[in-house]
Amino acid sequence: MKLQPTVANVRLSTLLLLVAAAFLSTAQAQAPGEVPTLAVTPENSSISFSVKSSVKIEGQFSKWDANLAFTSTDPTTGVLTITIQADSVNTGSGVKDGKLKSKDFFNVEEDPTITYKSTKLSQTGPDTFEFDGDFTIRGVTKTEKLIFKVSRDGKGSGTISGAMAFDRKDYGMNKGIPLVKIADRVEVAVDLTVKHVSGPLLALPAVSGF
Repeated sequence: MKLQPTVANVRLSTLLLLVAAAFLSTAQAQAPGEVPTLAVTPENSSISFSVKSSVKIEGQFSKWDANLAFTSTDPTTGVLTITIQADSVNTGSGVKDGKLKSKDFFNVEEDPTITYKSTKLSQTGPDTFEFDGDFTIRGVTKTEKLIFKVSRDGKGSGTISGAMAFDRKDYGMNKGIPLVKIADRVEVAVDLTVKHVSGPLLALPAVSGF
């Protein structure tokens, strides 16, 4: 005997199809390939600092890691994490490096890393952004802003040139160097080369396309 489809059976079948479609859509949205994946290339990047003083004090860090992750093509979902090995400071002077590594400044023996982790990202222009984030040095954490500009190559890769400034005394670096006048304000420059690895491009204004 051939059964005729009832209204209830039709409705149930339709409901099951809708649930299956919703599940597939969610799975596809969460697929890794649908999220922009970028990688920072350290060999073409740098993190440096400078401070006004009666004797030139500026340098770079030779050992650090940076990660820029996105949860969607919206650039404001980006999270920037930077971890610096404090004892990799290089000013070109062994005397200055030794003083900066001491307990008066970086205190590398007790606090070997300097970190920055963004908590908010705002787009302020077609190629300009502003990070708010937790900056930690000497074990002290405070919120600092990192303002940067993006230069793009049209293929999803490019460079990020950022700047941040902080008051060293806010982080317990209250002492100075004998016979040297040192300002309290420290300028930090973050220049990162970023390569598009996989997934869609970020939804940035079509200046060149990141």
